[in-house]
Amino acid sequence: MRIALITDGISPYVLGGMQKHSFYLAKYFAKNKVHVDLVHYNDSSYDINELEFFTSEEKEFIHSTVLNFPASVKFPGHYIYKSYKYSSLAFDAIKDKLSTYDFIYTKGFSGWKLISEKKKGNIQCCKIGVNFHGYEMFQLAPELKSKLQQILLQSFVKKISQQADTVFSYGGKITDIIKSIGVAPGHIIEIPSGVEKNFINETITATTGDVTKFVFLGRAERRKGVIELNEVLQKLISEKQKFGFEFIGPIPDSLKIKHEFIVYHGEIRDTKKIKVLLSKSDILVCPSWSEGFPNVILEAMASGLAIIATNVGAVSAMVTDRNGWLIEPANKKELEAAIMQALYSKDLAGKKENSLRLVQSEFNWDVISRKTIDAIQKVIN
Repeated sequence: MRIALITDGISPYVLGGMQKHSFYLAKYFAKNKVHVDLVHYNDSSYDINELEFFTSEEKEFIHSTVLNFPASVKFPGHYIYKSYKYSSLAFDAIKDKLSTYDFIYTKGFSGWKLISEKKKGNIQCCKIGVNFHGYEMFQLAPELKSKLQQILLQSFVKKISQQADTVFSYGGKITDIIKSIGVAPGHIIEIPSGVEKNFINETITATTGDVTKFVFLGRAERRKGVIELNEVLQKLISEKQKFGFEFIGPIPDSLKIKHEFIVYHGEIRDTKKIKVLLSKSDILVCPSWSEGFPNVILEAMASGLAIIATNVGAVSAMVTDRNGWLIEPANKKELEAAIMQALYSKDLAGKKENSLRLVQSEFNWDVISRKTIDAIQKVIN
């Protein structure tokens, strides 16, 4: 089988949840001896031509085409403009090879031009699938600026999704969104994301001492809920509650709480260091307004943590009352209640154990890649 994978970057050359998913798609397609024409770009200091994060055996099945992401002055809709220009570059990179592919997997807007040209009848090619990750533009926005940005994106995302032969969903509320914008259920492939087996702990780390340890992993962008989380933490501190809380990620000084219970590690790109820090905690807190299928939750579960997370995107596919607390977004009362329940939970070890077992059985890339390849094969047939 030969697949063209068109994406706006793969991790760690470009950071982001969608980019990490793209990296693992390429890696595990290659592991399964699927030939991959990878179209992407570089936003790092790594030498992308070396593809040093793949093994030599994997690189035998990967043909890499590196593009430059178009530059533009800022204006309303500049991201949409640049995304279409990038999709045009991606189209030009593969248009002469369309007949060689069995399937084309596109991420976000990167397949826009290709899907449009096929819909117009200007080209003939195999089936094209699109994955818009979390469809966050149809989820709750924390502020007016974000809402306006979402509105700008919605019509384009809706049209591309409707025109694609297949739409990939991580499940949960994402599938509901895809159906609501006019994609027929029979055109939706529902497959979650995953982590590599070597990232998954064999056992949970026992809670030490008498202080429950929480962790937040991510950026401080508005939709991640750091402001709401800070308000709850400050309230708990004022009430003399004892806990430990660590932030992993680039949190600006203006959002840092100065208190002995709270530690800020800053941005860490080394996955081994992140894993060590996660394994020393008990509970991941993910209070986002919108999400897709957060890798941070998977990585925390793989490290044996219970989860407090908002019921957005496909989070409900990972988090239930068996391994954590699922709360509504932008609800500080529910967030506070969940943290308090976690502080005094008599079954915290059980929840941590359930997180680990769930990742081991359902959310590892050996399982996910096989499901993805089988689903694509059915579309081809």
